[in-house]
Amino acid sequence: MAIVLGVAGFSGCGKTTLIEAMLPLLAERGLTVSVIKHSHHAIEFDTQGKDSYRHRRAGAAQVMVVTPKSYAVFAETASQLALGAQLALLAPCDLVLLEGQKWAEVPKLEVYRPALGKSALYMTDKHVIAVASDVALVAPCPVLDLNQTNQIADFIIHWWQQQVSET
Repeated sequence: MAIVLGVAGFSGCGKTTLIEAMLPLLAERGLTVSVIKHSHHAIEFDTQGKDSYRHRRAGAAQVMVVTPKSYAVFAETASQLALGAQLALLAPCDLVLLEGQKWAEVPKLEVYRPALGKSALYMTDKHVIAVASDVALVAPCPVLDLNQTNQIADFIIHWWQQQVSET
């Protein structure tokens, strides 16, 4: 099973931007990384009028669209999938970055910008193992410079190696 690291923080703090910057750095360091992105909004993944959309609306439990270099599976669920079910749908990888899902009981890298006026998760969430911020902070865990993505990648690699050695 892949090792999971949450990338948590409030909307607008830069989680997506950080993950986008981290993915090539982690790949350069030899990791195969997948991302699970949580959204609070209902999103339509398919296009109205397309065959796959029509199949779903007609009652297919799942519809897979396959191209020469990619695929997508569209499925309706009665409720949000639990984290274990989400992970089971992914191909094997070294690390899963879980964007959002602040409530998940997984180790987390918090992205924190005090200027947003939100409280820091690290103050109440025992699962926060490090904070990436755009300001200097005093925290009970490592504080990383949000603008130093190589430093953050090194931290993640070191943490990942520790997790692998413990399994």
